[in-house]
Amino acid sequence: MVVNFARTCASTEILKQVFQNIDAQSCPRLFNFHMHTVHSDGRLQPQALIEQAIAIGLQGLAITDHHTIGGYQAAKAWLEDWRWNNPGATIPHLWSGVEINANLLDIEVHILAYSFQPEHTSMKPYLQRKATTGTEYQANKVIAAIHEAGGLAVLAHPARYKRSHLDLIPAAAEKGIDGVETFYAYNNPNPWKPSSSESQQVQQLAGEYGLFNTCGTDTHGLSLLQRL
Repeated sequence: MVVNFARTCASTEILKQVFQNIDAQSCPRLFNFHMHTVHSDGRLQPQALIEQAIAIGLQGLAITDHHTIGGYQAAKAWLEDWRWNNPGATIPHLWSGVEINANLLDIEVHILAYSFQPEHTSMKPYLQRKATTGTEYQANKVIAAIHEAGGLAVLAHPARYKRSHLDLIPAAAEKGIDGVETFYAYNNPNPWKPSSSESQQVQQLAGEYGLFNTCGTDTHGLSLLQRL
């Protein structure tokens, strides 16, 4: 377990370095930190997702199914086989990921967890295929659990909730969140492109509160270059 945890820590440090350099051009062709498979509410099989990631030339990604790491585990196993059969090929870095429902300022938000140790007991309540209730549903508890498992916590699509991102981001920062999904396409444009005004506001708040900027397509359909 110590060895695994050490590897998770190294992986988390690499991810922090990546997050420090994410900008509006990073998604969807260099990095993608928000996508779903058939293991939650997406349409892509994990293998098809990874095949697309390789074809696109992604440098790194995370599969963020809702309350399950089944898609991530299947993708990881397939990617390891592919690496073995394609020696010398450039392959993307796959971090662990999951999307978790949580209560923040009395509304439901989604928190993305990255590069956590999947077997860590702190994550167990959040990997049961459904949202938790009670104290485990509170944002501060979710964030603390992610940190205990060696991971990073990010507020997904901050400008898509019943309360303004101008309120939610400071509240999330106060509870220990590591980053915000700054570059996000709110109106499902084709081709995928981050919404400029929201991204600008979120990026400014991230700077004020010392948070990482991340990006993701939030893919639920069959293309990693689109949301739906």
